[in-house]
Amino acid sequence: MRKIIRGAIGAAAAFVVTASVAQAQTMPPQEYQDLAKSIFAELIEINTTDSERGNNTIAARALERRLLDAGFPAEDVQVLVPADSPTKGNLVARYRGRDTGLKPILLLAHIDVVEALPEDWSSDLDPFGFLERDGFYYGRGVTDNKDEASIYTANLIRMKREGFVPDRDIIVALTADEEGGPRNGVAFLMAEHRDLIDAAYALNEGGGGMMKDGRRISNNVQAAEKKFLSFYFTATNPGGHSSLPVRKNAIYDLSNALLAVQNYDFPVMMHEITEQFFGRSADLVGGEMGDAMRRIVSNPNDTEASKVLAAEPGYYSRLRTTCVATLLEGGHAQNALPQLARANVNCRIFPTQDPEDVQARLQALAAPFDVTVEPRGAANPSPPSPLTDEVLGPIERITEQMWPGVKVLPIMSTGATDGLYLRREGIPVYGVSGLFGDMDDVRAHGQDERISIQSFYEGQEFLYRLVKALSGGGIA
Repeated sequence: MRKIIRGAIGAAAAFVVTASVAQAQTMPPQEYQDLAKSIFAELIEINTTDSERGNNTIAARALERRLLDAGFPAEDVQVLVPADSPTKGNLVARYRGRDTGLKPILLLAHIDVVEALPEDWSSDLDPFGFLERDGFYYGRGVTDNKDEASIYTANLIRMKREGFVPDRDIIVALTADEEGGPRNGVAFLMAEHRDLIDAAYALNEGGGGMMKDGRRISNNVQAAEKKFLSFYFTATNPGGHSSLPVRKNAIYDLSNALLAVQNYDFPVMMHEITEQFFGRSADLVGGEMGDAMRRIVSNPNDTEASKVLAAEPGYYSRLRTTCVATLLEGGHAQNALPQLARANVNCRIFPTQDPEDVQARLQALAAPFDVTVEPRGAANPSPPSPLTDEVLGPIERITEQMWPGVKVLPIMSTGATDGLYLRREGIPVYGVSGLFGDMDDVRAHGQDERISIQSFYEGQEFLYRLVKALSGGGIA
């Protein structure tokens, strides 16, 4: 019995050593972990919301100081502030490479965050205080997107200390107002300082690793995103006294039009990214759902496969344009028949679909109820980025090195990122980070936002290896 116990202990010890060695191979050296944590903590504790308390420029200046202290030339580290928005500063830093004629690569992250009220968080957590507890870092922005901003800054300093000379320049842009606000940093830079961020392609948020029940499922690469456009649905009526109701009522008309939208499914659409996503996901998911994925890739008109996939909102929305009512107003008095009723219907339009086609379809649904449909602005085009081996190859190889057996999945975001400002100007964007998160515990924008400490440092190492490989480091 004692021998059995000793053998078991020996096996367990061997496993611990093996696991420890494996973990060390996926983590940066300790000095660079410490550096990244220091930058991360400083950045989290600067409020960068779009509010009177928020100031993106202070955060950009803090990162500027880090790079200048590390020996970067002042001409290669700039904080660019719109003249009309002094709190909306953006950092652009350039790591010089050999003059090989290759265009730079751009590493993009936003350093603004959504609002976080202390009363909405657990009483022992401060949204703008960096806290380490039970294997997690807590604070507003730890997953969206100050984690990647901190990692890019720390990795740039690491490369400089190590004397790395890439075959192309590496540009880091850390920007304002991605989460909302009057001065989106990427739009500002593209309009007024494009020469500073022009690149062959960019890495951005939008992808990342997915975990379920502690197991890594996939390392996702966002290569497309939907277009954002809202429409006003408006019903009008002469109105009258509420004591003399008639069936023709602006609120009822609007309600019927919205129910028609609720019950309508836009047709299934596919492009290279969604074909790859569903094709590669089929074996991971398995069963009836996996079979439906294979069938929809083979035949987008397979209605039975579409019905099966519609049971999962994430799959449903990646197959088509979606539109949903989000805001409502109507009537003018308790005792009067409504003369006007209006709703906002928000659409996430498939990248290859024309917004005018979407408006025409919505108007056809609303017309029987005398409801008009008008766009609120215009959709920003965001063409899918090509899945080239130059980019996808190193991602797949480094993923296999660090997490053997984990698949790389190209994905289309159902939401939007700053990548659209680059894609529409001809700069491909790939959302990739190697930062794994629990797919059943997503806290970005929410209460008690947190990131796994192990995930943070593994993502740091993944992005270090990836950027070196893409810029001529040969690490992959």
